[in-house]
Amino acid sequence: MPGLLGLAAEVEQWFGPMVAEPGFHRALHEHIRAGAALVAASPAAPDLLGGLLFGAQAPVYRVHWLVVAQRARGTGVGRALMAEAQRRFVHGPGRIEVVTFGADHPGAAASGARVFYERLGFTPAEPADPGPEGGSRQTYRRTVP
Repeated sequence: MPGLLGLAAEVEQWFGPMVAEPGFHRALHEHIRAGAALVAASPAAPDLLGGLLFGAQAPVYRVHWLVVAQRARGTGVGRALMAEAQRRFVHGPGRIEVVTFGADHPGAAASGARVFYERLGFTPAEPADPGPEGGSRQTYRRTVP
């Protein structure tokens, strides 16, 4: 839990308040209890490299939250977390959905999130409700066999 909160603190400027939000703490606890939280750790550092909260409800699987520490972005941590989530949780035909930054959101370019998902085979779909900080959001989808 502390490691995931540390990751959240790194990205609150894009996602809005999380670290002090009881609802975010509940979501973390629920995903951890359900075994639907994955982390990437480094033996060389005490803090986490990345974390993912996943929704494994077939046929629509959802990435609820994916964060990679700034120092680890571009190193394959996010790709590894997504691959592990798919290996563990995605069984059979369906689709994986994620809501990420809209094209005009400052976090879209700075985080590389949209490009990241596109490189994993996701395609942009409909707009989603704005984030808690007021920024635009968009759904991305990928079909899985």
